[in-house]
Amino acid sequence: MPLSREKQGETSVLFSTFLWGVFPVITVLSLGSLDPLLSLGVSTFFASIFFACFLTVKRKWRDLKNKNAFKDVLFASLLLGIGYYALYYLGLRSTSPGNAAIIALSEVFFSFILFHLWHKHYIPKTHIYGALLTLTGAVIILFPNFKEFQSGDFLILAAAFIAPLGNYFQQRARKSVSAEAILFVRTMIGFPIIFLLAYFFHSDFSGPDIKKVMPWLILNGFVILSLSKIFWIEGIHRMSVTKATALGAIAPLITLFFAWLILNESPTNFQLLSVIPMCAGVALLGIKGKQKIPALIDS
Repeated sequence: MPLSREKQGETSVLFSTFLWGVFPVITVLSLGSLDPLLSLGVSTFFASIFFACFLTVKRKWRDLKNKNAFKDVLFASLLLGIGYYALYYLGLRSTSPGNAAIIALSEVFFSFILFHLWHKHYIPKTHIYGALLTLTGAVIILFPNFKEFQSGDFLILAAAFIAPLGNYFQQRARKSVSAEAILFVRTMIGFPIIFLLAYFFHSDFSGPDIKKVMPWLILNGFVILSLSKIFWIEGIHRMSVTKATALGAIAPLITLFFAWLILNESPTNFQLLSVIPMCAGVALLGIKGKQKIPALIDS
């Protein structure tokens, strides 16, 4: 029996979340010695190559000529490909990873404000409760690592604020062009700007360090910044952004599992406790709500 449109979206988002959940473990294993901005720039460059090849093989270069999607693709590229990553990575320079991870969860709240209060898109109560439970689980995981409020937290909060706007334009653009075309433009615009930021903030461009981790940078570009983003855009093309963002909140749980499996880092009692609300939240998000206002549901 074929999956419904929304179930296809859930599956895509969960694949994307899985890849992002594994990424911190890969970072610890391979990219720890490289400046984050420089790592992001090189990986984004390889991602642009991936999308160029994909568009060539699938013969979808014509998507770039679609005038109806031009503004949406451009805004999505500026907000997500440059704005979000620049704010997040610069924020990490003056705050802790624990603070950043918790504050980034406010993206679920901002998504709710944008899509369901401002644009009046309908969301079932079960999905609201599910989102709250997944957020609760994520906070339980991350709270022990939270330190006092720091200056970089404002940049992380700004990144979380603009992410739903970028996803809004991505969702609209996907109605006219392929996910690969959106991401090709996004990465092509993004990587030169990220390199400039890395240079401006005095990142170390030394050759040996980059060469040493080049295979991991290629893997990061081709998998994390390519496949995971394709899954994400295909996901929000088939379901609401708020629900997708809430499902994405389980990424810390995936990170914990692989950190235990690969890095032998045993989970704490707090982290084990988080499994209960997270599993309950995902179960509620998977329940198909009654579509009381069909015309206003995200498509």
